[in-house]
Amino acid sequence: MRGAFSILFLLACSSTGDAADSGTDAGVLGDFDPVPFGGARPVKLYVPSSYTGAPLPLVILLHGYSANGAAEDLYLNMKTTAEAKSVFYMHPDGTVDGSGNHFWNASDACCDFAKTGVDDSGYLAGLVAEIGTRYAVDTKRVYFVGHSNGGFMSYRMACDHADIVTGIMSLAGAMPLDTSVCKPKNAVTVLEVHGTADTTIAYDGGSTASKAGGAAYPGATTSVADWATFDGCGTPADMSQPPLDIEADLAGAETTVTEYKSGCQSGAQVDLWTMNGAGHIPGFNATFVPAVFDFLLAHSR
Repeated sequence: MRGAFSILFLLACSSTGDAADSGTDAGVLGDFDPVPFGGARPVKLYVPSSYTGAPLPLVILLHGYSANGAAEDLYLNMKTTAEAKSVFYMHPDGTVDGSGNHFWNASDACCDFAKTGVDDSGYLAGLVAEIGTRYAVDTKRVYFVGHSNGGFMSYRMACDHADIVTGIMSLAGAMPLDTSVCKPKNAVTVLEVHGTADTTIAYDGGSTASKAGGAAYPGATTSVADWATFDGCGTPADMSQPPLDIEADLAGAETTVTEYKSGCQSGAQVDLWTMNGAGHIPGFNATFVPAVFDFLLAHSR
């Protein structure tokens, strides 16, 4: 995971302007509010230009291990879609470990390898609450999107805070192998996006035990099936949806869709988008991020 994100981290550090700081002189609407949230771990909120004071959805992007929020934002460019779809958006940072890498304490597999016990779950839930004190957030539409370690952390938020999290998208993440640690109070919509050629977080599951403090994690199909069970979805999964073309570096419609929708509690949905031949950092085309927003925003609490 460290090597996978080193290029993104360097991009963020060498950029002529931090993505969270660019253009704040233009004002708050259609920009990042210059007054941060998060106290000792500050992060700015993007406020779409359409905001009038009426409640809007909130999307929080979580970076991978050794990256940071600015790097992940450069990779996915979610601000553009947040503006187009009238969504509040932010990309906070995890804390820094002894190796100098940002991380989220998501599960026993990833990525608090030094066992610091930092309460990232509480920190992120606190951000949602704090944003609501200054802006009108649609509490029925609060979503987390994470890549790699951030994907693991998105699952953690769904497990710990299903009372505030409407849905998540995990790119190359995984559930805890021990599902007993996950006790969602409500149904949560889940989208797992995973490449079959991912050698960092394997599509079929694996282990981070090569690093001291690591552990095993389940595969993508298991993670999704676990959430379908939590949400009370009917089985078998629907495989009839047409394939998607979301990866620019692979020819044709490379992504197959596995969908749990029938019978899910509270109108939730659980999907797996399998990118056949894609690795840990896919070269997404322009349709990917809007498709993720559309999937999540279609579901409210």
